[in-house]
Amino acid sequence: MPTDPWLAIIGLGEDGPDGLNDASRKALAGAEVIFGAPRHLALIGADARGQAWPEPFALEPLLALRGRPVAALVSGDPFWHGAGGSLAAHLQPHEWRAFPVASSFSLAAARLGWRLEDVCCLGLHAAPFERLVPHLADKQRLICLVRDGAAPAALAQWLVDHQFGNSTLHVLERLGGPDERMSRCTAAGFDVSNVSAPVCVAVELHGANGFLLTPGRPDDEFAHDGQITRSAIRAVTLAALAPRAGQVLWDLGAGSGSISVEWCLAHQANRAHAVELKPERIVNIAANSRAFALEERLHIHSGSSPLMLTALPPADAVFVGGGLSEELLALLWANTSTGTRIVVNSVTLESDALLTQQAGRFGGGLCRFAMSSAEPLGNLRGWKAARPITQWIVVR
Repeated sequence: MPTDPWLAIIGLGEDGPDGLNDASRKALAGAEVIFGAPRHLALIGADARGQAWPEPFALEPLLALRGRPVAALVSGDPFWHGAGGSLAAHLQPHEWRAFPVASSFSLAAARLGWRLEDVCCLGLHAAPFERLVPHLADKQRLICLVRDGAAPAALAQWLVDHQFGNSTLHVLERLGGPDERMSRCTAAGFDVSNVSAPVCVAVELHGANGFLLTPGRPDDEFAHDGQITRSAIRAVTLAALAPRAGQVLWDLGAGSGSISVEWCLAHQANRAHAVELKPERIVNIAANSRAFALEERLHIHSGSSPLMLTALPPADAVFVGGGLSEELLALLWANTSTGTRIVVNSVTLESDALLTQQAGRFGGGLCRFAMSSAEPLGNLRGWKAARPITQWIVVR
């Protein structure tokens, strides 16, 4: 096994070679080939060794040089919203060494005097602004890396559209270099022109409403056709499913996908697989996934739940919200591993009878939820009952 790494992952700031330490300079001098964006290659005055990353971005040209001395220039800290993770995923630990410099997050916080541990840092280079949704709350601070010079204005408009137009924006361009520029405005009064990349936007949020942190979010936040686990029942169902960080959910008979959405929102590493038979409901699940920027973590499967089970990755928890049958429960028991949490909601007498039977066979607990809401009754008000929900909770 080689003892010396062949790849140097070198963080580079807008100050170019002046910001590099002796170890970075030595690795750069010893490289036969230097990969980087045209901007980075220009900053270091790359000679004939310089090679621009292909468009669209790909690692194959670099990996083809495995074993030869190679340098890869990346922005700031390679492993904080940088290319370092993409490179390391294809290499063994002994093959590379990283040389980070201050990230744009660190530089922005230093310019503004913000405690970085109290700030939410987001990479929005290739992500939708909806990634901000879980962070929307009055007086919160964000630092967002954005794609290009047009992005700050687009971000300002997005905040206006989400009732956070009074938020203060700090547009920070080319931090750490001779062309550094800082501008301040509100989202509603955005007036910064000729913005140059690389750029980040620091945001001090100001808005009356914000994102709810607890499950059971209002039904009208979701696209649905009436087939949705209602807010209060959704809250107790999520409690029964008991999400932990990094876990996977099967949401069978997903309807609107609201359970999948709330499962994913419980932690940034959680994933869900929503299975739904009806095409019009698939459309609603996709809309809800986009609205909460969960496309990478909420996977949608069109088809019958019994037919889909063997194609799904292992689950930590399963929710059955529709399509309940004895066949489905038997398949669940056969296709899940010991310790999997299974939660089933029922609204019909037939399904209740099936759950009672299964609870007698496999154990677990049965609960029943009856809810009523106050509605007009003539000139007064009275209670209108919703259909009771029976819930079976069992650990495989």
